[in-house]
Amino acid sequence: MPEPLIWPVDAAAPAPDVLARAAALLAEGAVVAFPTETLYGLAVDAANHRALARLAALKERPDDKPFPLIIGAEGQIAPLAATLTPLARRLMAAHWPGPLTIVLAAAPGLPPELTHQGGVALRLSSHPVAAGLALALGRAVTATSANLAGRPAQARPEALDPALLARIDLLLDGGPCPGGAPSTIVLASGRRAKVLRQGAVALAEEER
Repeated sequence: MPEPLIWPVDAAAPAPDVLARAAALLAEGAVVAFPTETLYGLAVDAANHRALARLAALKERPDDKPFPLIIGAEGQIAPLAATLTPLARRLMAAHWPGPLTIVLAAAPGLPPELTHQGGVALRLSSHPVAAGLALALGRAVTATSANLAGRPAQARPEALDPALLARIDLLLDGGPCPGGAPSTIVLASGRRAKVLRQGAVALAEEER
């Protein structure tokens, strides 16, 4: 089977030129595996419709399961979310950057691979590589786990499924991720938070 490019990357302080070259590949439609503060993820350019369709096909992902996104700065929210509720702002202030994915009302015109029932899922990553990719690209990247649908997500690059690696273009090898639970996903488009997936962040009762 073909193998992807493998570029070592310093997880704590990734070299800007490595991030820039990876971002250039993303802009051309590449699929890139990368480390996050939880598990390895798969990035494509969230504005590239063909790359999103390719990612859905290679992950064998159901059409009704949209891709969450990683941003590198809060300034990248505006093209993606129609509004920010007071609840969402409080959660961002308390838990970003970090492994809390917040579902917001989606901006008009987003690709269908990114939205479900009018929502889009965003997280400002605390991992220098994950956030750095989005900053280098200048917009959000997908944050789906680096596994085929129905198979386990992985925290170590050497544990990634060879069948998956054969379908992607680049692995940014930053060594082991912290592992454990994936990001918590919370719906914050209304007045009260609704936890859709419990993960690495546990919301206090007063935050709900």
